[in-house]
Amino acid sequence: MKAALNMTIGLGLMVLAAQDVAAQQARNCAPRDAVVERLASNYGETRQSIGLGSQGAVVETFASDDTGSWTITVTMPNGMTCLVASGQSFEELAEVLPPEGNDA
Repeated sequence: MKAALNMTIGLGLMVLAAQDVAAQQARNCAPRDAVVERLASNYGETRQSIGLGSQGAVVETFASDDTGSWTITVTMPNGMTCLVASGQSFEELAEVLPPEGNDA
């Protein structure tokens, strides 16, 4: 259920993020290993979800259970990872789909 929620968070940005990666400035991108290490050491964030975007981009959500900080990254096939969004108050949810035919 945790992965499903995190995927929901990432899916909304996945298409936009994958298209915008090319526009990211170099200061927001680095090799994936360096980004993951920095998120872990500086913010206590670990990977919470993963998904595949367009053109082979990998979209990941990292978050800290202790501080509530979160970061969404996009990694291109060449191994460069760009920070797409970050924030506070990360929360795990387990929502169910509404019944079919419900317009709510």
